[in-house]
Amino acid sequence: MEFQGKTVLITGGTSGMGLLSAICFAKEGANVVLTGTNEERMNQAIEEIKQITPNVIGCLADARDYAQVKACCDRAVAQFGSLDILIPCAGGSECRILNTPGEFKDLPIEVVDFGIDLNLKGALYFAHVALNQMAKQNSGVIIFIGSVTGEVGSTSDVAYSASKSALMNGVVKSIAQCGAKYGVRACCISPGPVLTRPGMARMDTLVGRAAEPQELVDMIMYMASEKGSFVNGVNILVDGGRSVMPNKSWSKK
Repeated sequence: MEFQGKTVLITGGTSGMGLLSAICFAKEGANVVLTGTNEERMNQAIEEIKQITPNVIGCLADARDYAQVKACCDRAVAQFGSLDILIPCAGGSECRILNTPGEFKDLPIEVVDFGIDLNLKGALYFAHVALNQMAKQNSGVIIFIGSVTGEVGSTSDVAYSASKSALMNGVVKSIAQCGAKYGVRACCISPGPVLTRPGMARMDTLVGRAAEPQELVDMIMYMASEKGSFVNGVNILVDGGRSVMPNKSWSKK
C-alpha cells in the first residue's frame, strides 16, 4: 500500500489514463479526488473506484476556470486533510475536441485559444493552487503530462504542441525550482501513442506498437512514489522511440 493515506488529485480523471491512474492509486491505498466536466462519466468513475475504496470524491470543474480549480483543491483538503499528489491529465488535441480539422493557418483563433487554455493554463492553474497547499505541508509531488507532439511539433494542433512543449520544459523545471525549498517535486511524463483511442494504433514507433495505458500509469506511479524521490525537474519521454524515428512526417493524426 505504497500510497496509504496520501491524497491524489487527478484532473481529467473520468476516462483514459486519468481514470486508470485513479484506479491504480486507489488500489495502493490513496484517497482519490477526480475532476472532470461530464457529470455522467464522473458518477460512473466514482462508482467504479468505490468498489476499491470509499475514499473517493468527484468535483465537476473546467480546468480553464481558476475559481473552479481552486474550489476542487480546497474540497480535497477539506475532505482528506492534505493534497499530496497532483496529476493534471485534462487535455487533448484542440482540433479533435472541437472537430475542426485543418492546417493551423486556417483554424479559427478561438480553437487556438481553447488549446492553450486547456492544455497549458489548466495545468498551471492546478499547479498554482496545489503548490500553495503542498508548501504548507512541506511535501508533495506534481506530475505533468506532456506528449511526444510537444517534442516533434504538429501542422494542425499547434496550440497543443506548444502547450505540451511548455509543460515538458519551462513549466516542469520552474515548478521544481519553486517547490524545492518546500519539499515538493515536479516531473513530466510524455507519452507517445497510447491505446486510449483506436487512432493511436496507426502511429509508428521504433518498438512497432503503441503503448498500453498501464505502461504509462506505471511510470506515473513510480515517479509519484518514494522510488522516484531523487528525480526532479525533468521530462521523461515514454514514446517507444517515436521521437527519434528517421524520415517521418510528424503531422499529428
